[in-house]
Amino acid sequence: MQQLVAGLGLCLAWGCAASLSPWCLSAQLRRPGDFVLGGLFPFGKDTVKLAARSEPTPVLCDRLFTDGLLWALAMRFAIEQINNSSWLLPGVTLGYDMCDTCFEPLVALQPSLLFLTRNGTRAIGVLCDYSEYQPRVTAVIGPHKSDLCLLTAKLFSSFLIPQVSYGASSDALGNAELYPSFYRTVPSDKNLVEAVVLLLNHFGWNWVATVASDDEYGRGAQALFLSMASANSICIAFQGLIPTDPTEPEAGKQLENAINLINSTKVNVVVLFAHSLPAQALLERSLALGLPKKVWVGSEAWLLSDIATSTPGVQSVGTVLGFVMRTGTVPGFQEFVAELFSSMAQEEFCQSSRELSGLGSAEELDTHCRQCANVTLGDIWPMLGVTPTQPVHVAVYSVAHALHRALGCTSKGCPKTAIRSWQLLHFMNTLPFEVNGQSFRFDQSHGTNTGYRLIVWAWRDGTVTYLPVGDYDQSLYVRASQIQFHTADKKEPTSECFRRCQPGQFRRIKGFNFCCYDCTDCPENTFWSSTDSTSCSPCPQHQWAPARSTRCLDRAERFLSWAEPLALCLLTLTGTAAALSCGAALLFLRHLQSPLVQLAGGARSLFALLCLLLQSLGCCLLLGRPSAALCPLQQPCHALCLNGCLSSLLPKALEVTLVTEFPRRAPRLLRWVTHGRAWLLVAASILTQVLLCWCHLHLGPDYLVTDYESLPSEVLLVCGTRSWAAFVLLHGYNSCLAFLCFLCTFMVQTPRRRYNVARGITFATFIYFIVWIFFVAIFATLRTVLRAVTQIGTVLATTLGILGSYFVPKCYILVFRPDLNTGDYCQSLSEEQPEEDRQ
Repeated sequence: MQQLVAGLGLCLAWGCAASLSPWCLSAQLRRPGDFVLGGLFPFGKDTVKLAARSEPTPVLCDRLFTDGLLWALAMRFAIEQINNSSWLLPGVTLGYDMCDTCFEPLVALQPSLLFLTRNGTRAIGVLCDYSEYQPRVTAVIGPHKSDLCLLTAKLFSSFLIPQVSYGASSDALGNAELYPSFYRTVPSDKNLVEAVVLLLNHFGWNWVATVASDDEYGRGAQALFLSMASANSICIAFQGLIPTDPTEPEAGKQLENAINLINSTKVNVVVLFAHSLPAQALLERSLALGLPKKVWVGSEAWLLSDIATSTPGVQSVGTVLGFVMRTGTVPGFQEFVAELFSSMAQEEFCQSSRELSGLGSAEELDTHCRQCANVTLGDIWPMLGVTPTQPVHVAVYSVAHALHRALGCTSKGCPKTAIRSWQLLHFMNTLPFEVNGQSFRFDQSHGTNTGYRLIVWAWRDGTVTYLPVGDYDQSLYVRASQIQFHTADKKEPTSECFRRCQPGQFRRIKGFNFCCYDCTDCPENTFWSSTDSTSCSPCPQHQWAPARSTRCLDRAERFLSWAEPLALCLLTLTGTAAALSCGAALLFLRHLQSPLVQLAGGARSLFALLCLLLQSLGCCLLLGRPSAALCPLQQPCHALCLNGCLSSLLPKALEVTLVTEFPRRAPRLLRWVTHGRAWLLVAASILTQVLLCWCHLHLGPDYLVTDYESLPSEVLLVCGTRSWAAFVLLHGYNSCLAFLCFLCTFMVQTPRRRYNVARGITFATFIYFIVWIFFVAIFATLRTVLRAVTQIGTVLATTLGILGSYFVPKCYILVFRPDLNTGDYCQSLSEEQPEEDRQ
């Protein structure tokens, strides 16, 4: 160990801190300089505990000790590079003050307090203003573990001394408000957990167990994993903590309970966040208890450790894969280490080291770790390719670059200016820096994310190889074909509580575990939004979806289209009614002066037929896509046309009732309902209807209804009734006219061999009432395209009813029985009355 310590060329005080632990090494390694960097590296606790076992463990002891040794050497190598550089800090030398943390928080606290002492003293000043305070060190490199950093970072942040860790990955340390001066050159555990969750999703493993060591790293990583797993539909069948110290009295029982619970869950994947010793203890106990083979997903904290790979029978544990930091090599570092070890045999080298440090003598170079006392270059050489030293190298360079900018260095040199530690923070926060051609920058959480490599343990002849099978840098890429799992077909095993739901199905949770569920089809007008949905999302109002749909579709507009078969039938009937109206009008016009046409009303009959023609053609307003401008015109148009027809029949009905019911008053009143004055009655009636139409348009006209509820996959466009009072007012007047015509004619008796003109009016108005009674009852309850169909059918039925009962019989006589078109047969009742009075 004397040779090894001298080989560091730094400091020469190794002793036992017996007050803290009988198996803890305490080391302090120094070198002066213009700016001194403090270094915290692990050498002692775990190393010596392994050495204290009854069985020999030289390899394990070497690995734990050489990690700390290589990190310390990497710091010295970086400092020597910087001191020899002519461009980074020319004219300025960096010194170092390295101490052993022993993996113990209390041990790490002692050198941390030493670093905070005023430069040149061993006292910490209690001041109100530390802006001019000059501590012993300018910045601190380390320590490695997260739980130590959580303790030391609070101290250094109080003095705003930059602290750059090369291994602490706890996400809690990323809080820049709590730890404003803490930085790290490794990714946060949050990045690692994101990669693990993506890996589980990649293979479809949604039923897993998670185990973590009972320390800051394990608890923090597991808490992050539980949160992200829940958000990504990964169910945790078991979560547990295992002791960090396998030699504790209760450690064996805790490990056994954890393994039994994992076995009871029937999971095939175990996610393990732990350091090498607890991970090795868990794997060892799993093999002893006969735990079936699993997929073990881990992190660099134990994946690359020969402590875990040297566990007897570990090849039978299953498939081991996980993520390690993607770090580069440090050019020249291997040669540097080899040169140091070759110089250790030279007494001159060791003597110069003692003189440089100014500490102690050879008697102080004792240690209780006898197995670690003779580490040679052959022991440490294999670890050079495994232990990541680049983070230490980058950490030193980050401080050097901040000093370069704070001092205002140029190619000619650096000004001899006093720089306080807190002045470096601004440059570390804002500016990138370059190390060996690679650019680095601290993010908002004061960390660097260089990405991860996915590796798998590949065994060949009892030797493990760390086979890279993927990468993670914001996104995951896996070369799954290169992974040979422990299953019979070498394919990935399944680890699911229940099958995954098919697209278009949502998970109906059963019980308390959200991974236990039934798959249920999404109902109509809902869609399946994601694989972790526990319900279906409703479609927007303007869209729809069939059952078990994965997306919403745009609704088609539904209205009574011109091309529909039903619309074509209605158009045929409309054409028939219009043709009959035209035909009857032409026939009446041809025989306008004949007795029969004069008996029917003469020119007023032509006007009635014109109104029926317009009413038939007005049905076209109800076909096609309705609009906001068209809907208010439909009801007034039909009401006016029908009113024109009924108003033309009203004088004849009144004439009949005056002659038959009021014969004595008839001579004085008949002139108001016959000949030219009858047109005044027709005009007055139409004007009244016009006024009612105006009231309808102002009180509550029909409006365009966009109905998304009546039809499952279409949006219904119909004209809705805004005010039923306005509707009744509009059509009630026509009903009154029809009722008046019916009362005036239904009891009239016509002499034999005379044409009964009253009977046609009676039947016409009777048909009108029957049609409109059914129309109002149906029309008030319909909200589909049948609403327009009903209205068209009502108009056509009324038109054809009036034509068939009043005009068609007269047309028949004009065409087929012209012998009846005589004055005797078609004599008006008003012309017969004088003869009857004389009798």
